Amino acid sequence: MATREITKDNLERTVADNEIVLLDFWADWCPPCRAFAPVFEKASEEHPKIVFGKIDTEAQRELSAAFGITSIPTLAAFRDGVVVFAQPGALGSAQLSQVIGAVEGLDMDEVRAELAKQDQPAKA
Repeated sequence: MATREITKDNLERTVADNEIVLLDFWADWCPPCRAFAPVFEKASEEHPKIVFGKIDTEAQRELSAAFGITSIPTLAAFRDGVVVFAQPGALGSAQLSQVIGAVEGLDMDEVRAELAKQDQPAKA
């Protein structure tokens, strides 16, 4: 599957309807973003069960602000609707493969248990 454009109108549905979603926050004027684009596109072709979305930070300022994007490119990964990875900087294909493998290998029961612990109020 090729990459798809993600907007504020389709982000929630995309994340809810897919097990793994990788998001590339980018801008046209950004040289590292342009360098990362073919790496991201190639990975999308190699992993057809994963959704690879691109968010143009210039056109989707609300989404960029909601994610706290201060540096681009930034890669974010969702697994079962949970953000499990977010990191600025252009990745090479080997690094992106490592991220994909790590996201695929997550035990989401453990992740949810850890998130539940973090949501508990501190005991005095």
